Amino acid sequence: MDLTTYHSQAALELQAILDYWMRYTTDENFGGFFGRVDQFNRPEPSAPKGLVLNSRILWTFSAAYNLVQNPLYLSMAERAYRYLLDHFEDPDHRGMYWSVDFRGDLLNGRKQLYGQAFALYGFSEFFRATGRQDVLQKAIGLFTLIEGHGFDPAYLGYFEAFDRQWGPEVDLRLSQKDANEKKTMNTHLHVLEAYTCLYRLWPDSQLRGQILNLLDNFHSHMIDGVTSHLGLFFDEAWNLKSGIISYGHDIEAAWLLLEAARATGDSRWIATMREHAVKMARAAAEGLDGDGGLWYEYDQRTGHLSREKHWWPQAEAMVGFLNAYEVSGDPVFLQQSCQAWQFTMRHIKDPVQGEWFWGVDDSHRPMEGQDKAGFWKCPYHNSRACMEIIGRTAAINPTPHA
Repeated sequence: MDLTTYHSQAALELQAILDYWMRYTTDENFGGFFGRVDQFNRPEPSAPKGLVLNSRILWTFSAAYNLVQNPLYLSMAERAYRYLLDHFEDPDHRGMYWSVDFRGDLLNGRKQLYGQAFALYGFSEFFRATGRQDVLQKAIGLFTLIEGHGFDPAYLGYFEAFDRQWGPEVDLRLSQKDANEKKTMNTHLHVLEAYTCLYRLWPDSQLRGQILNLLDNFHSHMIDGVTSHLGLFFDEAWNLKSGIISYGHDIEAAWLLLEAARATGDSRWIATMREHAVKMARAAAEGLDGDGGLWYEYDQRTGHLSREKHWWPQAEAMVGFLNAYEVSGDPVFLQQSCQAWQFTMRHIKDPVQGEWFWGVDDSHRPMEGQDKAGFWKCPYHNSRACMEIIGRTAAINPTPHA
C-alpha cells in the first residue's frame, strides 16, 4: 500500500468513525452522550456516564475540527464540553468526578489522575479549536490540581487516585483487571500526553519542567533497559510490581514520548526518545501475528499470551510503526504500519454496523458482548490514529496531498 492510498483511506475512515458517533451516541433525553452503545448500535439509556468517555469525545471532535474545520465537529465538541462542566466538574472540591449516572447526577466522585489528565487533554484541544480563554483556564486549573495533589516530590512521578476531597484512597485501580499500586505507567503516559498538548498552547516553564521530569520517569524507571518493554505497575519508589507486557502500550508510548520531547525542544531528550521510539517499536513487534494484527498482552511470569486483538492496540500500531519508519527510515516499520491498517480494515472494522469491534479472537471472530461506545470504548484511539496517519503521510510524501 503506497502512502497516497494510506492517506486517502485514513481520511475516509476518520469521517466514517465521526459520522458513527454523531449518529448513534448523542443522548437527546438527558444530555451529552449515552454511557453505552452495544455492538448492534443499540443504546443503553440507563448506563453510567464516565469522565474518560466524555473527555475523549471532547478531544476527538476538537482535534477533528482543528484538522478539517467541519462545523458539525465543533458542535459535538461544544456538546461534550458543556456536559463536562455541567455534570462532571466538582463545585466543592475542584477537579472532575469519575462518573455520573444517566441523568447526570454524581455517581463516583473519586479523583483518578488518569481521568483528570484526559479532561485536561480535552480542554486543551478545545481551546485550540475555539481560542476561548475560559477554556484555557479550565485546562490550567486541572494542571494546577494535578501538581498540587498528585505529584510525588520525594520520588517524582504521580500518585494514582484520591477520594472526592483529594484525600487518601484505598482502591487505586482504574479497572478491576489492574494492580492496586500507587503508580502506573498508563496514568503517567496520559498525564504526559495531556501536558504536551497544553504546553504547545501555553508554554509555561513549570509545565515544561514537569514534561521533562515525566520523560525521565519513563527513561529511568518504566522502560526496561534490556528489552525496551514497559513496566506497568510500580510502588511509590518505582519498584516494579508486574510482569505483564502490554504490546499496545509499548507501541503507543514509542511515539507519544517522542512527541513530548519535541514539544519541549530539548535536544538531549529528543535524541533519547528517538532511540526509544525505534527500540520500543521493535519490542512491540514481538506481539505481531502473521496476519499483521497485534496481540493484546503477554505475562512474562506465566508465559501466557492473551490471544485477543483489541481495537486500540491496532490503532496505536499504525501510528507507532509509522513513527519508527519516519525516525529510522527502515521500510519494515512502514510495512508493519500498513499491515496493521489492513488487518484492522479486514477484521476490526464492522462492515455492517459501523465503527470498530472491541476486538477479535485468534480466529478473527468478534468478541461477544462488547461495546461500540462505553466507559472505555471511545472514538479517541481510532480517530487519533487516522489523524496521525493523515498528517504523517502528507509530511513524508507531500506532493500528492498538496
